[in-house]
Amino acid sequence: MTSLPQAPQDEATGRVRRYVLTMVIRMVCFGLTLFVTPYGWYTWVFAIATAVLPYIAVVFANAISPTTTSGAESPTQQLSAPTPPAVADAPDHSTITIQENRSGADPVQDHAHDPGDESKRDGDGKA
Repeated sequence: MTSLPQAPQDEATGRVRRYVLTMVIRMVCFGLTLFVTPYGWYTWVFAIATAVLPYIAVVFANAISPTTTSGAESPTQQLSAPTPPAVADAPDHSTITIQENRSGADPVQDHAHDPGDESKRDGDGKA
């Protein structure tokens, strides 16, 4: 299961269904207002429902369903690994250092030709 909200298309479809259902109920109330005789107090209830239901239908159709998501969860909380035992005076191989060369020369190409010869290079890593 994910914590994603409902798909927008599914939410829109549900809102259209609620709107249509409310308007069908309004049409039934309108018909009952006109055709149920003898007229009495219930005729006024049907007439009021006929007048109020369009407003209710629009409000329900425009209402966005509440989301119960609590936000994005951090993957670091779920991925906890045991720490390896520390070895005294061991080099740290878990650190990766990336250096940028702005001169346009490719340091990977320079190391590929002669990786052990550092005497030809100045302090910037250029030949």
